[in-house]
Amino acid sequence: MSIAYLDTHVAVWLHDGLVEKLTLSAKDAIEASILLISPMVYLEFSYLHQRGRIRLPAQQLYTNLHISFGVTLCNQNFPPIAAAATELLWTNDPFDRIIVAQSQCSPNSCLITADTLIRQHYPRAIW
Repeated sequence: MSIAYLDTHVAVWLHDGLVEKLTLSAKDAIEASILLISPMVYLEFSYLHQRGRIRLPAQQLYTNLHISFGVTLCNQNFPPIAAAATELLWTNDPFDRIIVAQSQCSPNSCLITADTLIRQHYPRAIW
């Protein structure tokens, strides 16, 4: 079974049952993969909750994803991820840099994302 990282919005849509927002390729990858999120996605959940963009706090959202879909928080060693993120010069968004670097540092993984900029620059992005 392959590994797929979920981008923040994909994780929120999956949690909220908004599967109509997902492409067939994204749905297929979700069904066929071990699902992970970067700790940066978890942090972004908190950021979005604090700004009123999502209704649940990060811990509750993550717990629900874990119980319902088996999503796990990735525990990779952070220094190589941070180093890889410094090379991603196509974006200044620290969330995107770490989320992409997390997948990049995990061989044979993909990143499921609707983000056009990520998909233009990260060949293992699926949408």
